[in-house]
Amino acid sequence: LTVNCLDQHVEKSPDRVALIWERDEPGTAVHVTYRELLELTCRLANTLKKYGIRKGDKVAIYMSVSPMSVAAMLACARIGAVHTVVFAGFSAESLAGRILDSGCKAVITYNQGVRGGRIIELKTTVDEAVKNCPSVKHVFVAQRTDNKVQMGDRDVPLEEEIAKAASECTPESMDSEDMLFMLYTSGSTGKPKGIVHTQAGYLLYSALTHKYVFDYQEGDVFGCVADIGWITGHSYVVYGPLCNGGTTVLFESTPVYPDPGRYWEVVQRLKINQFYGAPTAIRLLLNYGDKWVKKYDRSSLKTLGSVGEPINNEAWQWFYHVVGEGRCTLVDTWWQTETGGICIAPRPSEEKAEIVPAMAMRPFFGIFPVLMDENGKVVKGNDVSGALCIAQPWPGMARTIYGDHQRFVDTYFKAYPGYYFTGDGAYRTKEGYYQITGRMDDVINISGHRLGTAEIEDAMADHPEVPETAVIGYPHEIKGEGAFAFIVLRDQAADIDHVKEELKTIVATKIAKYAVPDHILVVKRLPKTRSGKIMRRLLRKVVSEESSNMGDITTLDDPSVVREILDAYQKYKKEKSSS
Repeated sequence: LTVNCLDQHVEKSPDRVALIWERDEPGTAVHVTYRELLELTCRLANTLKKYGIRKGDKVAIYMSVSPMSVAAMLACARIGAVHTVVFAGFSAESLAGRILDSGCKAVITYNQGVRGGRIIELKTTVDEAVKNCPSVKHVFVAQRTDNKVQMGDRDVPLEEEIAKAASECTPESMDSEDMLFMLYTSGSTGKPKGIVHTQAGYLLYSALTHKYVFDYQEGDVFGCVADIGWITGHSYVVYGPLCNGGTTVLFESTPVYPDPGRYWEVVQRLKINQFYGAPTAIRLLLNYGDKWVKKYDRSSLKTLGSVGEPINNEAWQWFYHVVGEGRCTLVDTWWQTETGGICIAPRPSEEKAEIVPAMAMRPFFGIFPVLMDENGKVVKGNDVSGALCIAQPWPGMARTIYGDHQRFVDTYFKAYPGYYFTGDGAYRTKEGYYQITGRMDDVINISGHRLGTAEIEDAMADHPEVPETAVIGYPHEIKGEGAFAFIVLRDQAADIDHVKEELKTIVATKIAKYAVPDHILVVKRLPKTRSGKIMRRLLRKVVSEESSNMGDITTLDDPSVVREILDAYQKYKKEKSSS
């Protein structure tokens, strides 16, 4: 696999730029050629081997986007080790959970991270996490800043070791179905699941979708601003572009640092040709107006892409007309951690074929979408809606959930036997195009981060004053969706504001800051069925203010609870608007 991503290009054009690292500090880009990346990868691979990492071993990578973190992924691949990249915004507890579930033998991290001008304590978080992870034998620590951090017995200074290592490393021979990486994603239960991707099918699929969806041509500079902690970073920052011999941008900063013109200043300076980002960032920047965009020359742009959640029409129009000046193809791409790469997008298509705003539209080669009704029957014809399934396997699909194949089967193949169930609902237009309408389960999408509401509930349930919680998603102007929590207090006389602050801290500590609910509403009790299941559907209706249309509430244990919650919500809203 790394031969496809590195060696083949080094043979033909060693001095072609592989990576452009757009560091957090504005205007300090670092260019890395294919030859340099191969050497760094080999030295890092030899270092891992020296410390006992073998084919099949699991390695956690807890780093911000950089040439070193990309080399860490490729070094694992070169020696047949399995990497699991954990987003560097996750808490120590989230990191430990992933290390324990996958049985990692080593962690690769930085002393600190830098993002939006702030220092992030990565090594401290790793230390906290590995305290309870006996499987971890070594922590390799690279230097992102000049600050000293505590180094213990299992800690290895990475740059020092790399300098001593040999610059060549024969790639391990791998079977096409050997594991390449695991990536944890949220499900509708509280426990994140380790999605497994393998060698050949995954690489083929990410490379082909990269080439054809974005019309990537040799010499183009591909700017995907995703973090490597997400599948988008794996497929369209690292594996797809490198397999195609491309030049890929590593964006370490945020869209608003040092100001809301950052993306477009980078586009101008690096002459980016394809720009691939998240709707949540576009919605954020839209609020700052056009001047930050128009300040910079965007004439290098040919293709714009949107990923992570459905894009709303207003954001699409602004992205297309203001950022792309109405002359760039805009591809709204639908796919998942589990699909490995883009499955539905407006391109590839016949030349100049129409693109409908805010719609994914056309299935990629080999993707056969079907819509299913409540009775598990295929919905035929057009102008119809249903559960989005895929009818045939494709090379990039996940192979299992690590250590829990039964959960894999239950989650994706049980609801509609013979089909892969995406968890999303979709609408097929009169013309036969696909529009994704959103999740059908208890999973929400906050700023492109997929999160099971059960995870937030489980975290809050640790608070001694809060016996019961229910979390739902609600529409949020910038983030797409936000979390809204309903809680029941053990003691009605408790200091509500104090409890709320503690709950927010618990969620940030157990999961990550982005998971913290925007609203926490105290209610006397939650709406439950006679069998004790919380009816989240009713809570969604309350928050979206569709209370006149509650649907069937006959299965509720006590229907009067609806009025109670409505009253509490109205009171909460009044207080919010007056404060």
